[in-house]
Amino acid sequence: MSGERTESAGSVQGAEDSDGVLAGVGPRLRRIRREREVTLAALSEATGISVSTLSRLESGLRRPSLELLLPIARAHQVALDELVGAPPVGDPVVRAKPVERNGRVFWPLTRQPGGLQAFKILEPQRRQEPDRRTHEGYEWLYVLSGRLRLVLGEHDVVLSAGEAAEFDTRVPHWFGSTGEGPVEFLSLFGPQGERMHVRARPTRT
Repeated sequence: MSGERTESAGSVQGAEDSDGVLAGVGPRLRRIRREREVTLAALSEATGISVSTLSRLESGLRRPSLELLLPIARAHQVALDELVGAPPVGDPVVRAKPVERNGRVFWPLTRQPGGLQAFKILEPQRRQEPDRRTHEGYEWLYVLSGRLRLVLGEHDVVLSAGEAAEFDTRVPHWFGSTGEGPVEFLSLFGPQGERMHVRARPTRT
């Protein structure tokens, strides 16, 4: 009899936990969309889900389902777990908390102070006038998705997914959105004279 009560209590607790997770999906969907500066109309076009349905999802008036969340996750290029807010189970990886600065979202990928610092950066779609700056250091950029505009000295180039650039930050530089869409990229920055080293497999003799 006590075993039945324990099982019943566990089922109720599991249902409450599930309801709590689902209740947080709407605000999380709205936050992620706004961080990327995407309108409901644009998200509707990218996912095929109506604006009214998206709005009801974000307001908590529509229960989220896998059929709705999957295309939204693909459109935002995030893992489904990030939309649902599921806690990691048995995952030893430390999840870095994003920080928003000047419209950009930064994920720090290194902990130790000094030396090379690594970040994943999400730059929203926006048009900006390049404001070139100089400072001590050396930087390496790698584009994960989208297109990144880099103004470096007299050069003005656009990097696509899979392309990289490295430069001395004492050269006047600026990088940001092309205005065509958001861009996600990696940034490695180190003090002057400290550069990223790539180790290659030795050639067999």
